[in-house]
Amino acid sequence: MERMRKIKRQLSLTLGRGVGGGGDRTLSDSISQEVTSHSDSEVSLRSSAGLKVRGSSSSVQSLLQSYGNRKSRGLGRSLSSYLNHNRLEIVPEDVRMSSDGESDPASSSDDVQSPVCVRLRNKKISTEDINKRLSLPADIRLPDDYLEKFNVIGPTLFEQPISRRLRRVSLSEIGFGKLETYVKLDKLGEGTYATVYKGRSKLTENLVALKEIRLEHEEGAPCTAIREVSLLKDLKHANIVTLHDIIHTQKSLTLVFEYLDKDMKQYLDDCGNMIHDHNVKLFLFQLLRGLSYCHRRKVLHRDLKPQNLLINERGELKLADFGLARAKSIPTKTYSNEVVTLWYRPPDILLGSTDYSTHIDMWGVGCIFYEMATGRPLFPGSTVEEELHFIFKLLGTPTEQSWPGISSNEEFMTYNYPQYRAETLSNHTPRLSSEGVELLSKFLQFEGRKRISAEESMKHHYFTNLGNRVMSLPDTMSIFSLPEIHLEKETTRPTATPDPGNTQTVEPVLKQPNQTVMDVQRPDLMIAVWNSIRQEVEFFEKETVPAGGGVCSSDITGR
Repeated sequence: MERMRKIKRQLSLTLGRGVGGGGDRTLSDSISQEVTSHSDSEVSLRSSAGLKVRGSSSSVQSLLQSYGNRKSRGLGRSLSSYLNHNRLEIVPEDVRMSSDGESDPASSSDDVQSPVCVRLRNKKISTEDINKRLSLPADIRLPDDYLEKFNVIGPTLFEQPISRRLRRVSLSEIGFGKLETYVKLDKLGEGTYATVYKGRSKLTENLVALKEIRLEHEEGAPCTAIREVSLLKDLKHANIVTLHDIIHTQKSLTLVFEYLDKDMKQYLDDCGNMIHDHNVKLFLFQLLRGLSYCHRRKVLHRDLKPQNLLINERGELKLADFGLARAKSIPTKTYSNEVVTLWYRPPDILLGSTDYSTHIDMWGVGCIFYEMATGRPLFPGSTVEEELHFIFKLLGTPTEQSWPGISSNEEFMTYNYPQYRAETLSNHTPRLSSEGVELLSKFLQFEGRKRISAEESMKHHYFTNLGNRVMSLPDTMSIFSLPEIHLEKETTRPTATPDPGNTQTVEPVLKQPNQTVMDVQRPDLMIAVWNSIRQEVEFFEKETVPAGGGVCSSDITGR
């Protein structure tokens, strides 16, 4: 402190005389005399806030030298003001101290090198390092030129948190987001907004599904595509289809998905509409597992049907087509009731309800469960009125006791349905066990709040023989990773052969709304299924159905 005061005094005296011609020389000589004797010392001041103020003598010397070289008009500025505003460094109290109580002198390198960074600088970056850092699939084949360039500039990527921009640039250099990375093989289908192709990735040599969405110049990307992308990028589960890449051009938006061999409808067709009982259980459990993951994240699928359940050769089932899905907001909002394909739409939505939650999906699960177990759809209506008629014919016409508030629903009262008594579900599902019928009944409840949830369904005793380990698997692990879980081989039934002596025509296959007969004709349906359908036709023809709720026999012929 005394030395600091002495320096200040000397400086002020010198500055006072510095207006004359010899000021520069006097200042320089005086400073040199004072500073040189303390060239290796540190000036430390203790502030009232408990912090330490540190300044090196070399910094003070360079500072004062700059003062000596200034014009006389700037020499009146005090040293204390300059030090306070420009040169003092505030150091925390817990600065590292040496054995004599003073702070350790700065080392030649101020930055302490992380051992990881040092190793990475000396180690050649591998494909595995890059895959892990950029969260890429393990089977990605990086281009040789990229890997070589990465070994030159790559260590920087490992020494600092990776930003979105840096990751996006890195992925683009690898080949993501580019059409030329994927090769189209076959056209799988075409819809109103998109065309789906079977393709191959040049990065992995794996098959992919390319969903090419056409972009209109004025309208842009369909809202369903935007919604699907925004939801799928955050849904990572073994029973939800994986979105690998997004390619945006002026004319199209292409979504690159993992490729699966078939959907549930095709699987039913291939096995003659008679899935093995054990496989029905495995498919249902996987459906509930993926749906439970969505519901925990407040995501409603809202379009469950066999065509949106994809299956690979291993038997893994995955939820697909999130175009109608919604993230349920809090507080609860009202949603559209124009959701879910008609055959799988719950009665409360059919009657106009817009206040729904995750239970909207559970009715569809019950319909799909029945279809897997029997080989035919549960409620194949062609209009809302007919769909409700099928539902009430099986489950009974709702009353105030079975569905409180139903008598105040205008649409329900307008249809004026007859008072049907509920039928026994087991009579319609002879292949299901009593536990399976019980679970099915819990799905098919009129009121949404009474339907069993996906998470509760997985704990139902219908799945007891699958074991306890399937309940504790990580989200991204398939149930088939367990050795005790395997798909049973399906027994293909003999197809129907035409009888030359029989001139009776065969009715067209039952079709879904907006489908033509040519879209769904299947000549390989087995005779047993046809006989079962004919019995249902005869049963309905004998029924006396009042006006407004009539059912035409041609509407239920087919499967």
